[in-house]
Amino acid sequence: MSSPGYRPTPAAASQLNLRGAVDLSSLRRPAAPPAPAPSAPADGGSSADATPPGGETGKAPLRVDATESNFQDLVQLSAQIPVLFLLWSRYAPESPAVLEAAERVVESYGGRLVLAAADVDTFPQLAQAFQVQAVPTAVAVVKGQPVPLFQGPADDEQIRNLVEELLKVAAANGVAGSISDAAAAEDAEPAPLPPLHQAAIDAIEAGDYAGAVAAYKQALLEQPADADAKAGLAQVELMARLEKLSAPEAESLRDLAAKEPDNVQAQLTVADLDISGGHIDDAFKRIITFIGRNFGPERETARVRLLELFEVVGTQDERVAKARQGLARVLF
Repeated sequence: MSSPGYRPTPAAASQLNLRGAVDLSSLRRPAAPPAPAPSAPADGGSSADATPPGGETGKAPLRVDATESNFQDLVQLSAQIPVLFLLWSRYAPESPAVLEAAERVVESYGGRLVLAAADVDTFPQLAQAFQVQAVPTAVAVVKGQPVPLFQGPADDEQIRNLVEELLKVAAANGVAGSISDAAAAEDAEPAPLPPLHQAAIDAIEAGDYAGAVAAYKQALLEQPADADAKAGLAQVELMARLEKLSAPEAESLRDLAAKEPDNVQAQLTVADLDISGGHIDDAFKRIITFIGRNFGPERETARVRLLELFEVVGTQDERVAKARQGLARVLF
């Protein structure tokens, strides 16, 4: 049964492999899961405070209004329960009905997932984060990995069918809790981080990537086998590199990399962008291809960067194992 305009995405939940999802927000200090709360009244409020379509003042369903400030918290929460982002606009006539249907379906699961209503008019960055081309669009997040669900109008039955598939995928990847479990886990006292690791996290939260790099490097000087420090260093160096790039610069570098396949800096920068966007295999293939074509210092520069990106993704990830085999073939 399909409503006009309803389009399940090619990467619907039943087709997704979540292993090794890259979530750079894991470098942040763990934050409390956002508690479901009623929407703020629209009367006299700004557009950021307005009640989204389908919201009811005074009602507290398993729904959160997604904003730039709580986005990372919601992504972190997705390690415990799936978070269904419904991106809507007051200018899209289908939005109210879809949001109301999504809210009804999510409530019926008793806290096994959370609905995050994202107003793309007020927070266009959320639409950019999910690369949304039209609204309403539903994208779930599990373990920091986006799971595109549908775009356009959808009724309760259609949404419920996709949520059933989503919960199966989430359970297969160890995400089978509830909002009450997430709250209980947050109440547990976390183990303290080693001092240098804590210093790195504090520096990241302050936007001081150089300070975080220095802290992780000192940790590795004291404990060369510190795998967490090694991974943290690789991740924060990637964050620092990406911070310097504007969107036009990134697009320009992609064009340059396409025109100049032997330009090492262009290839490495595009690989960084691919890693941050979740295109892991593309990033690894790009660098391995460059290494296979080039020799000398630039080849070594590319090899070192590839090893750093292995740390970012996780050395136990199956895509890293596959890329190591590819690297060995071009080196020997």
